Amino acid sequence: MAIEFTKMHGLGNDYLFIDAQAYPVEDPAALSVAMSERHLGAGADGIILVLPGESHPFRMRIFNADGSEAETCGNGIRCFAKYVYERGLIRDTEFVIETLAGPNRVALRVHNGEVVSVRSNMGTPRFDRADIPMVGPPGQVLEEPLRLEDGREVRITCANIGNPHAVIFCEDATAVDLADLGPKIERHPAFPQRTNVEFVTVRDRENIVMRIWERGSGITLASGSGSCGSALACMITGKTDRRVAVHLVHGALTIEWADDGCVYQEGPAAEVYTGFWPER
Repeated sequence: MAIEFTKMHGLGNDYLFIDAQAYPVEDPAALSVAMSERHLGAGADGIILVLPGESHPFRMRIFNADGSEAETCGNGIRCFAKYVYERGLIRDTEFVIETLAGPNRVALRVHNGEVVSVRSNMGTPRFDRADIPMVGPPGQVLEEPLRLEDGREVRITCANIGNPHAVIFCEDATAVDLADLGPKIERHPAFPQRTNVEFVTVRDRENIVMRIWERGSGITLASGSGSCGSALACMITGKTDRRVAVHLVHGALTIEWADDGCVYQEGPAAEVYTGFWPER
């Protein structure tokens, strides 16, 4: 039996959604590698399985393009919320989605039955080195030198918002050679579980520009959790206020580190098409 899937994206960060109750997936890692391939597959940054939750209505499992499983995904969460709402799987406009990083509460803005934007609670950030995780002495990692295998040095600021992020401030994030620097930092021995890598230019206290090399997927056009990690890095180094617009290739996400200690991201989600993947 062929597997039905729906391609969706959040500002260009695209995933293939599968209702895993209707279409059980035996080996999601291998399926993600095959389906995500840009030339031989459907093409995506990974696949997301829609599953029933244990304590809440839904559970989300995310597999990157290389088959590795991710803890959470900000753009994926927004797309997930749109997927289940517009298919009538839930009628509430506020509900909780379970992830490996913990429960994520989403609030939907709906117009004429269509989800036009989603605000999600990404949880409480962590900054201690052991929580990233990153090797070295206890404490926060604030613009700390990191020597690469080729002898170059970058300065990183780290945050964990359900998954790890290493942020590098630079003069022009859009000019960075992501394919060169990204994998060298992602797989640096300092990060035992690898890391997402963000390059950030601060425009002013309310606006930043970010480009990303995602752990397990490589260059992507956007990242919700990466936007959160980048904004948090700016906030803890005093470069911005606690609410910023993160400007990506195809638009911006709003990130807020609220007074309740939680980080909220808000932005759009879009559906591209539905298709069928033949069993191999």
